Amino acid sequence: MLLCVTASHKTASFELLERLSRTPDDVASTVVDAASCVQGAVVLATCNRFEAYVEMDEPVTAAGAIGVEAVLEAVESATGITVGEMDGAYEVHSGRHVAEHLFSVASGLESVVSGEGEIAGQVRRALKSARKDGTTSPELERLFQRASQAQRKVKNVTALGRAGRSLVRLALELADSRIADWSAERVLLVGTGAYAAVTLATLRERGAVDISVYSPSGRAEKFAAKHGLRAVSAAEYARVAARSSLLITCTTATEPVLTPAHLAAATGPAALGCPVASHSQLVIDLGMPRNVDPAVAALEGVALLDLETISLHAPLEELQATDAARSVVREAADTFHVVGSRQSVTPSVVALRSHIFSLLDSEIDRARARGDQDGKVEQALRHLAGVLLHAPTTRAHELAAAGRADEFASALSTLYGLEPMEPARGTIADDAATA
Repeated sequence: MLLCVTASHKTASFELLERLSRTPDDVASTVVDAASCVQGAVVLATCNRFEAYVEMDEPVTAAGAIGVEAVLEAVESATGITVGEMDGAYEVHSGRHVAEHLFSVASGLESVVSGEGEIAGQVRRALKSARKDGTTSPELERLFQRASQAQRKVKNVTALGRAGRSLVRLALELADSRIADWSAERVLLVGTGAYAAVTLATLRERGAVDISVYSPSGRAEKFAAKHGLRAVSAAEYARVAARSSLLITCTTATEPVLTPAHLAAATGPAALGCPVASHSQLVIDLGMPRNVDPAVAALEGVALLDLETISLHAPLEELQATDAARSVVREAADTFHVVGSRQSVTPSVVALRSHIFSLLDSEIDRARARGDQDGKVEQALRHLAGVLLHAPTTRAHELAAAGRADEFASALSTLYGLEPMEPARGTIADDAATA
């Protein structure tokens, strides 16, 4: 069975999400090692979201409770956030609801800004990370791959992608009220990751031209050369920060990269030689956890816009686009469930068909030995076998779709003494799997 433990801006405080965003990369492996019934785990940790997707061995009693406990204990071990602190801050999805939830997340339907595009890449990277760490499973692979397919379909057939705005765009739209001429702004971009590239493109769309970049991890030179910017060294970072009219931080650093000390020159005596007016410095913090020390907002003439503030100004959802997108997501989730259900009953169908075809071959050999030279008896026997198999195969898929595949397996065991057989590619089993 599939399970999802999720904490987001809808269920948890910004402070708790910030702490969860510092989750180490080994949480998924900790979950997998927690119990033998855990088949795999994929962790998705982004701005405003922490989610663990887990595949459990369904026959295990109370598998869902074991899975949730494994996730919460892994989080506590990695971050120090206790189970008590998580109480009421997360939701649990299980069974067929997991696919619809992840497909909605990947499509941006559960984001602060409905339809934002960054989340799709984060979902893909979560699966890639699980593959690298060896924590994924066949069903989780199928789940995340289908999530990417659903996201692309939502983007292609609905207006959500055009109506939705990323957090970067929303932040800069909020900054519009403070900026009269973007081309006159002295911009310092702190960070060189995927968000930095999106931020840079959005800045240039608005007309910004004087843009410098600083990287706490030392990658500014490479990023600047690629995008035609000026790289800022660590030695000159504080001076450039103090003289910039707009600072945008978007790094994965776990500690603040911008503090009051960096901006002290903008409000102290040194500001006399700085052409930036004391009231015109705007800091936009897109980091999770925070890149900017909140004390920066207390500096005279410095305005701080962080993710918590941005989320409060998120626009109302584009209802028509969202409704259409959710229809696509529900359809994709239903298809995922049906395909998964059929796969769950396939070993039993394979066992039944293999048994019937084995009997059929014996009877055909006997008919040939008795003189069936024209093949009419063989033809009749094959037709009869197909007729006899049609009803139980159809019924097996119906039971599987209703979550009752185990009943079909139990009936086979009771009537024929047969056990489920995994389909072998390139044999009659392939035909059984698609019948």
